[in-house]
Amino acid sequence: MRARLPPWFKQRLVDPQVMIPMAGLLDGLSLHTICESAHCPNIGDCFSHKTATFLLLGDICTRHCGYCAVKKGQPLPVDDEEPEHLLEAVEKLNLRYVVITSVTRDDLADGGASQFAKTINMLHEKRVGTLIEVLIPDFLGSGEALSTVVVAQPEVINHNVETVPRLYPEVRPEADYRRSIRLLSMVKDLDSRIVTKSGLMLGLGETDEEVVAVMKDLRNSQCDLLTLGQYLPPSPQHHPLARYVSPEEFSEFEAIGKGLGFVEVASAPLVRSSFKAAELYAKAKL
Repeated sequence: MRARLPPWFKQRLVDPQVMIPMAGLLDGLSLHTICESAHCPNIGDCFSHKTATFLLLGDICTRHCGYCAVKKGQPLPVDDEEPEHLLEAVEKLNLRYVVITSVTRDDLADGGASQFAKTINMLHEKRVGTLIEVLIPDFLGSGEALSTVVVAQPEVINHNVETVPRLYPEVRPEADYRRSIRLLSMVKDLDSRIVTKSGLMLGLGETDEEVVAVMKDLRNSQCDLLTLGQYLPPSPQHHPLARYVSPEEFSEFEAIGKGLGFVEVASAPLVRSSFKAAELYAKAKL
C-alpha cells in the first residue's frame, strides 16, 4: 500500500467541470493521452489549460514494465486515421507546442516509427510553426526505425531511461539500459540539430550514486535536457515505492545535472516527461 503522501504533494483541486470539455474532445476523436493512461498526477492542471501529451498507436502496450499503469496485452491494429485525429485536436486546441508519445509496439516491424513520422510530417505541413516533441520507445534498437523519426525532424526527441541499470530486470524487464543510451547518441549522429531529452523516476530503490552515474551516461550521449520526478506506484500490484525523495534532494540533483552540462534540468517531485516541455525546449534553443 502506498504510504501517505508528504505535504509537498499538495495540489489545488481542479473543478471536474473544467476538465469535461477536454475529455470530451479526446473521446470524440478516439484519441488517447498518456496523462490518462499513466495516471499522471498533473492531469488536472494540464487538462484545465487545454493541453495534453498525446498517445499514438492505441493504449495497449506490448511490454510489462513494473512501474507503469498503461494497459498491457495484445494491441489492436494501428489506426491509420490517428494522425488526422491528432491534427484535428491540435487545431481545435490551437497548440503551438505538441508533445506526442506512444505505447511500445514490439509487434510492429518498425515499432511504430512510421506512425510517428506520418504524424510529425502532417503537423509540419498543416501547422506551420508548431513545435513538436516526441517521446519515443527504443524500437528494439533499430537504427532504421529511429532514422524514420529523425528524418521527419521533430524539434525534440525524448527517450526516457526511467531508472538506473541495476533495477532494469525488475522494473523494465524487456528493456535494455545500454540500448536506450545508444539510441540517444544515435539521434545526435543522425541529426545534431535535434534537441535530445531523457528522464528518470526516483524512489524505486536507486542510490544517489547510481542516479549521478546515469546522468553522466546521458551527458556522454550528448543528451541536452533531463527530467527527474518522484515515482508513485499506480497500484499495490506495481513495483513498490522505496522512498519519497525530498524537494531539497531534487534540487541537489538539478544542480548536479547542470554542473554536468545539461542545458536544462527539471527536477522536482511532480515533474514528469512533458513537464513544462515548451519552456525547457526554449532554454535549449537559447
